[in-house]
Amino acid sequence: MGSCFNPRELSDFARYYGFHYDSLEPVSLVKEVLIDMERGLAGLSSSLPMIPSYITPVSKVLPGKTVLALDAGGTNLRASRVHFDGEGKAVAEGTVKQPMPGTKGRVNAGQFFDMIAETALPVLAGASNIEGIGFTFSYPMEMQTNADGILLAFSKEVDAPDVVGKAIGAGLREALARKGYVYDGPIVLLNDTVATLLSGIASIPVDGGDASAKNAYGVTGGPVIGFILGTGFNTAYPETSIPKIGFESKDAPQIVVCETGTFNLRYRGPLDREFDNSTKNPGTYALEKATSGAYLGPLTLHILKQAVKDNLIRFKKSAEFLALPQLETRILNEFSRAPLAGEGPFASFFGLDEGDALAAVQYLVSIITERGALFSAAVVAATVERMQAYCEPYAPVRIAVEGTTYMIYKGMRRSLEAWLHTMLVKEKPRPYVIAPVEQASLFGAAVAAS
Repeated sequence: MGSCFNPRELSDFARYYGFHYDSLEPVSLVKEVLIDMERGLAGLSSSLPMIPSYITPVSKVLPGKTVLALDAGGTNLRASRVHFDGEGKAVAEGTVKQPMPGTKGRVNAGQFFDMIAETALPVLAGASNIEGIGFTFSYPMEMQTNADGILLAFSKEVDAPDVVGKAIGAGLREALARKGYVYDGPIVLLNDTVATLLSGIASIPVDGGDASAKNAYGVTGGPVIGFILGTGFNTAYPETSIPKIGFESKDAPQIVVCETGTFNLRYRGPLDREFDNSTKNPGTYALEKATSGAYLGPLTLHILKQAVKDNLIRFKKSAEFLALPQLETRILNEFSRAPLAGEGPFASFFGLDEGDALAAVQYLVSIITERGALFSAAVVAATVERMQAYCEPYAPVRIAVEGTTYMIYKGMRRSLEAWLHTMLVKEKPRPYVIAPVEQASLFGAAVAAS
C-alpha cells in the first residue's frame, strides 16, 4: 500500500479545495488590504480596526532610567528589569518567563491579573527604584489617552473571556496592590507590533547599511513598520492622518496598530472554513489562521487528513494519522526541515518504503506555506505603499520583524521576502529594508515606559 507521488494531482487537489497560491493575484490583494486600511482609519466598516496607539515614535532614551518591561505574547509572559546605560542602550536584568495566563486552562479576570503580578513581583523586588512600567500586550486593545488599554478580544487560543472589556494597566495595578506592592507610577500599554516598531527605529540603519556610516546629507531616517509573524500576526506603522479621531499631523505621526490578522480574506476554500469552525474564535482572524504559528500546524493537519480521505495520499498508518487529534506547528516544522531523517512524532507515520507518501505530504505543506507567505507579504507591501507619500526616496521604509514563524518556519522567510519584492517593484520600485530585531517586545516596552 502506498502513494504514487503525482505533483499535478496534488496541485489540482489544492486548487479544488481553494488553498493553492496560484489562484491569487498579488497586486490586487495588496490593493484590497489598502482599501480596508483606509476604511478602518476613517471609521467605516472594515475588517481592519486600525487602532490608534496615542504613541509617537521615539528613537532615543535618556540614560540612567530603570523600568519594568512586561511582554505578554502568544505563548509566554516575560518580565524584565531594564536599565538604560550611559549611551541610552537597554540592558535587561533578572528576566522571568512563565506560560501566558489562560493558555493552560480557563482563568477568570482576577486570576489572570494575579498571575501577571506574581510574575512581575520577583523582578520588582530586585530594584530600588522603578521609574515606569511598560507592558507589551499582544492582543487587540482600545488605547486610552492615559496610556492604558481596554482589551477588545483574545486570539492565539488564550482562554480568559472575563478579561475582555477590562483595562489591562488598571487590572495589573490592582493585582500588585493585592500582593502587597503599591505602585503609583505610570503603566504604559502597547501592542507588540508597536514595541517592534520602536526597536526597529533604533536598530535598523536608515539606508540599510552600517549603522555607524557617515550621513553626509543629514537625511533623517525613514519611517519604520513593526511586523509580527510568530504565534500571531500583526503590523503597525506611523500614520499622519486618522480621520475617525480627528488626528492630522505630518510632523508628529501616531503609531497605528492595524490588527491585520483580522483581515477578511476572500480567498478561502472549504477546508479553511471547516478549520475555522473548529477553533475557539470561529469567523474571526481569517488571515492569522492562514499564516501564523498558532494555526499553521493544525490547519495543515486538517488539509492533509482530507488528502488521505480522498485517497490522494496512502500509507500503512493512515487510520492512525486520521485519528491524530492535533499537530503543533513546531512539530510540523521539525519534520519539514529534515523529512528524510525519519525522526520525530510526525515522521513515525511513514514507513521507510513510503517515500512517495512522504513526498506528497511535503509537497502540500509547501503549498500551504507559500500561500501564507504571499498573504503576509501582501499586508506588508500595502503598509509600505501607504507610507510612500511621506518617505524620502533615499530613506527606504524600514520593516522591523519579530516572530519565530518568520525566522525559523521552513520556507516562510524566503518566500515572504520573494513575494514582497515582486509586489513592491511590479508597478514601480519602492525602496525598503527588512530586518529582524531581537527581544523587540521587551525592549520596546522599556522604551515606551521611559
